[in-house]
Amino acid sequence: MAKKSDNKSGKDKGKGAGGGTIALNKRARHEYHLEQRFEAGLALQGWELKSIRAGRAQIGESYAIIRNGEMFLFGAQMTPLISASTHVVSDERRTRKLLLHRHEIDTLIGKVERDGYTLIPTALYWKGNKVKAELALAKGKQSHDKRAAEKDRDWARDKQRLMRQHNKDA
Repeated sequence: MAKKSDNKSGKDKGKGAGGGTIALNKRARHEYHLEQRFEAGLALQGWELKSIRAGRAQIGESYAIIRNGEMFLFGAQMTPLISASTHVVSDERRTRKLLLHRHEIDTLIGKVERDGYTLIPTALYWKGNKVKAELALAKGKQSHDKRAAEKDRDWARDKQRLMRQHNKDA
C-alpha cells in the first residue's frame, strides 16, 4: 500500500514559501527620491496579524520615526476584524515598533538627523512566518522633479509602442 504524502497543516507549501507582498506604498516613488533600503521586522499584536492575513493593512500615509534610540512605524493602518478578540482594545493606527540591528538604527539616526532624510516604508511582506517592512531613506521631490519623472515615463512608454509597431511592420 502506497503512503500518501499529505500536507499535515492543510496549507499549500508553495504559496507562502516565496514571501508574498502584503501592502505596497506606490506613492512613495512619486513623492520621494528613494536611495537606500533596509529590512525591518515589526512588533505586532495578535489581532494585527489576523487583520494582515485578511488583507487589511495599508501603509500609504505612514513613515518611520526615531524616539529614544528606537524606531517606530507611525501612521500605518491595520483595520481590526470584527471577529478579533473582544477583550483587547484595538487601535488601527497605533505606533508599532520596528526591529532593526543597533548599527542599522545608528546609521539611520545619523542620516535622518544630520542629512535631512525621511524614512518611508515602501512595502510590507511575509518572510517565512514573520511580517517585514521595507524602509527606504528618502528625500522629497520638488514639483519639477515629479514632472520630469512623468515625462521620462511617458517617453519610455511611447518608445516601446513605436518599437513594437516598427517590428510588426517589418
